Amino acid sequence: MSRSLKKGPYVDERVLNKILGKKPADTGVIKTWIRRSMISPEMVGFTFGVYNGKQHIDVLVTEDMVGHRLGEFSPTRKFVRHGGKMQKEIEAKAKEAEIASAQAAKAATEAASTKK
Repeated sequence: MSRSLKKGPYVDERVLNKILGKKPADTGVIKTWIRRSMISPEMVGFTFGVYNGKQHIDVLVTEDMVGHRLGEFSPTRKFVRHGGKMQKEIEAKAKEAEIASAQAAKAATEAASTKK
């Protein structure tokens, strides 16, 4: 849900104080638990460690991110792939094809080196 234009964007003061008067190259990762804070133009170039409930995810702020929230770039849920027996068979076939192509490439390079 967007914030009222009358109120303006919410940028937490603690986050702004951490970057105030500093250069992005000088500071390392700035750890924060404030996922609800909006990204302001002053934050561009800094790397934030945004907490996702388990660990801090490094987020390098770019110009495209201005106006979004810090939490949008640190997902809280980990996707565990779908599948089962059928998915395992597909992955096994893909792995076999990859091994076969690697062996063919190796044989081609050996054949080319023996011709010289």
